[in-house]
Amino acid sequence: MVVGGNTNRLVRKQDLVHVAILLAVALGIGVYLIATAVLIAKDGVFYIERAQQFPSNPVGIIKTHPPGYPFLIFIAHQFVTFFSGSSWMYSWIYCAQSVTLLCRILSLIPLYFIGKILVGSRNSFWALLILTLLPYPTKFGSDALSDWPHIVFLVTGFWLLLLGAKFSKWWMFGCVGIIAGMGYLIRTECCQLVIYGGGWLLFNLIRPKNKMSRKSAVGALVLLLAGFAVIAVPYMRFVGYLFPEQRIGSVSIFANMGRSNIDAVNEAGVCFAGFAPLEVAEGIWKLLNNICETLMYYFIPALFIGVYHYFRKQTKSAENFFFVTAFVLLNIVVSLWLYYRTNFISKRHSLPLVVFTIFYVPIGLQILANWLRSKFFRVQPESKGNPQLCFFILLIIGVAICLPKLLRPMRIKKEGYRTASAWLKENAAKEDLIAVFDRRISFYAERKGLIYDKKVSKRAKYVVKIVKDEDKKPEFGRTVQERYSVRMNKREKKKRIVIYEVL
Repeated sequence: MVVGGNTNRLVRKQDLVHVAILLAVALGIGVYLIATAVLIAKDGVFYIERAQQFPSNPVGIIKTHPPGYPFLIFIAHQFVTFFSGSSWMYSWIYCAQSVTLLCRILSLIPLYFIGKILVGSRNSFWALLILTLLPYPTKFGSDALSDWPHIVFLVTGFWLLLLGAKFSKWWMFGCVGIIAGMGYLIRTECCQLVIYGGGWLLFNLIRPKNKMSRKSAVGALVLLLAGFAVIAVPYMRFVGYLFPEQRIGSVSIFANMGRSNIDAVNEAGVCFAGFAPLEVAEGIWKLLNNICETLMYYFIPALFIGVYHYFRKQTKSAENFFFVTAFVLLNIVVSLWLYYRTNFISKRHSLPLVVFTIFYVPIGLQILANWLRSKFFRVQPESKGNPQLCFFILLIIGVAICLPKLLRPMRIKKEGYRTASAWLKENAAKEDLIAVFDRRISFYAERKGLIYDKKVSKRAKYVVKIVKDEDKKPEFGRTVQERYSVRMNKREKKKRIVIYEVL
């Protein structure tokens, strides 16, 4: 008993050390990226503007977009202004970035314990250290984006699902429902937790032998659905859609039972058209390409080897296999549906897949390390010596590949945008309208901006345009005068950002 107690204390201490290291690394890199960022993402301007409008138009904000992330930015800004007593544009930007960074750091805690359940504490630590050093996921976590605020709810709910299923804690499913509802207000994709939990509980009702009794499974299912509904359903009814961000599934379908099924489905905005084989292939290729770029290509062989070894060679519990398989398959299907609907999949869309499969990368690296050791050092993996040397060599090479891109300031290629914004802020009057090709220019200038494609609005006082040195002077249908010019960046010597004043 004493030995067992000492072992448990050692394990808990080891977990605390692992988590503390991960949080410290994530915090240090995140603060560095925020401090050196040249520009935030375009979507970041969208979120900040909605956060700024929250006090004056909360109903309009809720109806046009999931309010969770803008609301978090608003709360963070209120907290900052309470102590500073002043509000300015950069305070909104830093609040948005800080909220995202905080969510990314907090997500590492449930992620570590998810990995501990799936692949053990050691592999979980190395997996999350790799994730913390990958450029794209890390920079998403220091930008004004909603991905990590969504993921922190997703991973927390997933962790509770694993614990509830593993230890037959039926009340945990109620907590999952509440967490899924809260995450749904940030990104509607968080409702997938209800699908996983409901599927597992229904599976427990069907199979003859299970850890959780049928009575407990029914109670857990009721709590899961109720916890989600108490938060998500009022929002659905208020907005009018099951998936408001995508405008899919009109809630009025429930009030049209007397109409034909076709009419009801059409009103719901749901399309059941089948995928063409070519579109499926293109979607899979784009998804794989995004994952490869996110993992810097270097970690891709280790990922596939680790996944194969885990699912084909290692013994695993039924709940682990069920939840991991369900997550991967559902997110692949959703990604393919997104590509079919919009012809576009970004690295942000594939980020959850990377986050939940990163745990298998250390397994693959260890297998590769053992193979390299046996081939090039002419020793068997079970022989004496330092069996981890090749593993650390492979890991260090991967970190060396990641660091140059990771430490490069975000959007440094667009440093001319900031310079042009600074000129407009100093020289344009508050009431002047600025015609811009990128809304971030007018946002950083703290002036009203009008986005243009080819035609420029007649109301614009200034026009901002990217020109090449060999191009002719652009014509706007009015008399303009070039007032300011700046290079796009130090490397781009052929393109300039020019500000024209409309006379």
